[in-house]
Amino acid sequence: MSNASFNPSTSASPKILLVKLSSLGDVLHNLSIVWDLRARLPEAQIDWVVEEAYVHLLEPLRSREGFRGIDRIIPFGLRRWKKNLLTLATWKQFSSFRKELQAITYDVLIETQGLLKSAMVCSLAKKSSNAVIAGLANATEFSGYEPLARSFYNQSVQVPMQCHAVDRSRWVMCSALDWPLLDRSDAPKFYPEAFVQSIPKISVQGLRAPYILCFHSTAREAKRWSNEHWIALGKDLSARGYQMVFPWGNAAEKSVSQLLASQIPDAIVPPAFSIEEAFSVIAGAALTVGVDTGLTHLAAVLNKPTVEMYCDSPRWKTEGYWSDKIANVGDINAPPSVQEVLDASLKLLS
Repeated sequence: MSNASFNPSTSASPKILLVKLSSLGDVLHNLSIVWDLRARLPEAQIDWVVEEAYVHLLEPLRSREGFRGIDRIIPFGLRRWKKNLLTLATWKQFSSFRKELQAITYDVLIETQGLLKSAMVCSLAKKSSNAVIAGLANATEFSGYEPLARSFYNQSVQVPMQCHAVDRSRWVMCSALDWPLLDRSDAPKFYPEAFVQSIPKISVQGLRAPYILCFHSTAREAKRWSNEHWIALGKDLSARGYQMVFPWGNAAEKSVSQLLASQIPDAIVPPAFSIEEAFSVIAGAALTVGVDTGLTHLAAVLNKPTVEMYCDSPRWKTEGYWSDKIANVGDINAPPSVQEVLDASLKLLS
């Protein structure tokens, strides 16, 4: 780790670039450092580069009259560009991205993903002569990491091998700005309360209140809870007057949702909804119950009643520890029982 010479404490308004490109849950757990930065550097310029699919997650924190959050959200289209790498249109779009990125000269760059693609974004950014470029020096357990990314930083930050996603971002941020490490007594914030309270309702065919969202799908099959458990839970909660709702994101997930809903009285499979619409669907739910997946974490960061289930991933990595409205059950290689999830659900619903 080399020592960068820029001292942010000598400037009331440093230009700061956050680089967290994806995925849904990772972007959500990085939101807290916007609030951490604003609390100490209210006049700073704070920009964020993010994959274009996740821009909607950042929009509620965009600076506007009466609120200072993220000044610029810079969309990054790498996933789409890779599919059309040899076309002129792709390279024009990349050139536009680079031009937008380089419109500001940054004093501090905070890269909390630890991947080559995000480190290379840092290399493309325009930087002051003594800028701090801070990123991860090591992997944490069960997280992706590419050691070559370290070559793009001038400050590599060592973090514990078992480090919650929120805490990991705070480690890098505090090191970059030479601040004392924030701990869990400084409860993380994610979205403005005024935004959460004003999330609009949307009409979904067949949906009636009170309903419980069941996020059963995840990218890795081993992280799923068994269909039999979902059906048992759904029957019990349905008998108590709650409508069970089984969202989906692709054809395979829709088939599972239909199978589960067919076994539970009054359960429904809603039409597909976007990330933007997910805010409204989650906000209107009496409860969200879900496995370790992005939309479950969205419910948790919105501070809505949420049961987060861990079946084949470690609870310490992403559990919602900031609110008594969140229950975390199960752990890696120790899926929760139906009774555990039911008890947690009824406690939050009471």
